[in-house]
Amino acid sequence: MPIELTIDHTGPMTANVADNALMLEVLAGPDGLDPRQHAGRESQPYSELMKSGVKGLRIGIVSAGFGWPNSMPALDAQVRKAAKRFTELGAKVAEVSVPMHLMGLAIWLPVAAEGATQQMMKDNGHGFNWKGLYVTSMVDFHAGWKARADELSGPLKLTMILGEYFIKHYRGHFYAKAQNLTRQLTQAYDDAFKDFDLLLMPTLPITATKLPAPGASTEDIVARALEMVANTAPFVSTGHPAMSIPCGLVDGLPVGMMLVGRRYEEATINRGAYAFEQAGDWQAL
Repeated sequence: MPIELTIDHTGPMTANVADNALMLEVLAGPDGLDPRQHAGRESQPYSELMKSGVKGLRIGIVSAGFGWPNSMPALDAQVRKAAKRFTELGAKVAEVSVPMHLMGLAIWLPVAAEGATQQMMKDNGHGFNWKGLYVTSMVDFHAGWKARADELSGPLKLTMILGEYFIKHYRGHFYAKAQNLTRQLTQAYDDAFKDFDLLLMPTLPITATKLPAPGASTEDIVARALEMVANTAPFVSTGHPAMSIPCGLVDGLPVGMMLVGRRYEEATINRGAYAFEQAGDWQAL
């Protein structure tokens, strides 16, 4: 179901890289029904390409992906420690500066809030102005939310209020501005990819936190919902593929390391992730 056509994407979650590559072989490529799948981009034998190793690959550690206000220092340190494994495997690892990465969350928010409010909710999950398969039964079923809006989650309600406010009072101006800035953000990463094959940073700035307790405040609920997306939201906007792989533990909880590739170069991400996974037990790092 569409949420917001320009940021929707599919992310397979699997127990290991080999399964992920195999699943991507099935998912990738146009099906003729969904405009979010790009014509001319066929699936590749990812499960074979991942075995090429990382020798000679250039991996850039994005400095802006560390040290967020809510970042856990131990987590940042663990990701940097894990990155050294790529050097041991023959990759060339170095720091890279992408200052605009710090703006990624702010660029993503208007698109996500205004776009999802309009398409996912007010237009019942499908909306207008795109060619593809419209699942009319889903449109009809989803329309029932209007009679049960009190059952929507707190973060979704707040997102809709925010999106509706900006649509009503600013005519979609900030949505449009954010879409324009997305082009600049995309170029900022593409410029980094002129010197590197993969970008690396923490997936989340924190380890898993407890779910808000029943009766928690709106502030607490929203904080839990949004405190984790500073590094991931930018690539939702730009469409660069990314994968999170576990790379150690902090206080007994897993730490995720994110590998980001050029658009449509998932095979390179699989190479890096598979080599890292095969090099040793991630929990022992």
